[in-house]
Amino acid sequence: MDGNGRWAQQRGLPRIEGHRVGADSVRDVTRASRELGIQALTLYAFSSQNWARPADEVAGLMDLLRDYLLSERSEIMDNGIRLFAIGDVDKLPPRVTEPLHALLADSAANRGMILTLALSYGGRESITRAIRALARDVAAGLLPAESIDLDRISAYLPTHELPPLDLLIRTSGEQRVSNFLLWEIAYAELMFIDTPWPDFRRAQLHECLAQYGGRERRFGLTSQQLSDADV
Repeated sequence: MDGNGRWAQQRGLPRIEGHRVGADSVRDVTRASRELGIQALTLYAFSSQNWARPADEVAGLMDLLRDYLLSERSEIMDNGIRLFAIGDVDKLPPRVTEPLHALLADSAANRGMILTLALSYGGRESITRAIRALARDVAAGLLPAESIDLDRISAYLPTHELPPLDLLIRTSGEQRVSNFLLWEIAYAELMFIDTPWPDFRRAQLHECLAQYGGRERRFGLTSQQLSDADV
C-alpha cells in the first residue's frame, strides 16, 4: 500500500495525513474484496524497515493502526472475517498489540474472508525465522534433514495457513516488491500501478482484477499444454 506520504506532500499536507486517508482505502478495499468473494486479502501495513522512519511518523502510524483495530472490530466480527497477522508483531507497542491480539483471538473461528495484516514484516526476515526453526528441529532430532523440501519450508512460514498467493498489487508507480512475501510470490501475478494508495479504492481493485482475469497463468507449462488439459 505505497504512496501515502508522497500523496500528502504533493498536497502540502503532513505525511501522516496520507496514511490517514490511506486507512479509508483499507476499509473500502477490504469491504469490496469480501463482497467479491475473495478468499484472502493480505495488506502490507508496516515493514521491518519502516521502523527507521522518523519517530513521529512511526508513532502516528501506530496510532492509526490502533484506531483501525478498534473501529473495524464490529465489521470484522459481524461479517465473519478472520483477522490474521504476520511479522514480528511483538515489536509493536502495547497500545497496538493489546487490541490486535484480542481481535486475532476473537475472530479465529470466523470462516469468511481471511484478512491478513503484515506488521513489522519482511520477506527475508520471515524466511530467516523459518530456516532457524527448521534448524532447531533438525538439531533436536525432530526432523530428518532429508525431509526438507519446498512443502516443508512453506509449512514453517507464517503464511502456511493462507491459500497460495495469486496476485500482488503495488500502488504508486514503484516497480519493486520491497521485501514482501518473497517466497510466496514465486508464481503470483505482479501488478504495478501508478495510483497512490490513498486514491486506490474498489474501482481500482476491480480494474486490477479484470486485468488479472485476462492473464494466462502457465506455472512453467506451455499454452498448448494448458489448452490440452482443458479438453
